[in-house]
Amino acid sequence: MQHAIDAIFENGTFRPIHRELLAIPEGQRVRITVDDGDPESLRLALSVYDGLSDDDIDEIEQIALERRTFFGTRSEN
Repeated sequence: MQHAIDAIFENGTFRPIHRELLAIPEGQRVRITVDDGDPESLRLALSVYDGLSDDDIDEIEQIALERRTFFGTRSEN
C-alpha cells in the first residue's frame, strides 16, 4: 500500500505531523520519499498544457525536441 504522510525532519528522524492518522504498526518497515519542493510549483507544472488540444501539445513537444539551443546554451546533441 502507498500513501503520503506529511512529516517534519528533526534530530535525525522524521516525525509525522498527524500521527493519529497513521495505520502503520510499530516496527513496520517503510520507504520514505522526500519531496521538499513547493506544492504550488508542482501544481503549476501539472497545468502547463491545460486548455490545449492534443495536436497543440504534440506540436509544442516536437518544437522542444528539435531545439539546438535552450535558454541560450548550445545543445551537445
